[in-house]
Amino acid sequence: MDRRRFVAALAALPALGAATLAAAPRPRRRLLCFTKSSGWQHTVVTRGPGGAPSLVERSVAALGARAGFDVTCTKDGGVFTPAGLRPFTAVVLYTTGDLAAPGTDGQPPMPAGGKQALLDAVRGGLGVVGVHAASDTFHSPPNGPPDPYIAMLGGEFLAHGAQQAARTRAADPAFPGMAPFADGAPRMGEWYSLVHFAPDLHVLQVLETAGMAGAEYQRAPYPVTWTRRHGRGRVFYTAMGHREDEWADPAFLGLLGAAVRFAAGDGDPATPPNLDAAAPGYAERPPLPPPA
Repeated sequence: MDRRRFVAALAALPALGAATLAAAPRPRRRLLCFTKSSGWQHTVVTRGPGGAPSLVERSVAALGARAGFDVTCTKDGGVFTPAGLRPFTAVVLYTTGDLAAPGTDGQPPMPAGGKQALLDAVRGGLGVVGVHAASDTFHSPPNGPPDPYIAMLGGEFLAHGAQQAARTRAADPAFPGMAPFADGAPRMGEWYSLVHFAPDLHVLQVLETAGMAGAEYQRAPYPVTWTRRHGRGRVFYTAMGHREDEWADPAFLGLLGAAVRFAAGDGDPATPPNLDAAAPGYAERPPLPPPA
């Protein structure tokens, strides 16, 4: 991505809570950005020569700093212990596959008990911002109940078709950062077809599937961005974020900045469950062959 576009996009964002911080100073909090790829490694989380930070890491570091966080970016699963997670207020996840295995990127996996440490930390109040492939992580067994990680996140990747422009409907345009999406203008993306939705989702964005190309989308409209509460933890997820140009889009970056603040406990937006009202056909599955 052109560096000037990236810098310009960040400069175009609002102050991300700076006024609030100035009015009520408080110690800086810590944000973890975890981008291990045990499955497919997306270009936006691939580091550059000499280990230069990836596009996602640069973006999250900038967003977090603007919101008053000290940001730690890592692909090392060793941080997922009770002691390792304790200093953090929230975690941004852009991951794939079984994070307890080295997998594609060869980075250190989560230790034994690391996945449970994450789930326990979220129940205890750690905020989560899951982006795109975070739902392609720790998959559920075929024909089985959702994996505990998927139950925490609120939904699971099933498949995707070719990248294409599609419309989304804002189910809650009043949620912080959602106003730029309220017009439902078409957006290019690698749209995930998702399943295993948690019944208590507060849906923010619904993918309007009518007219989309590919068997993956031959289904009723379904959620692609949401929040939920997991114990004391606040969880946000969006299926957006595959493409590099999304990470130069002020609307997308603004939504992620708002998501980080929400996950960290800033403000108290109303997030009642609305899955049935926002996407009544959410449970419909596309006509795809069963997985091998």
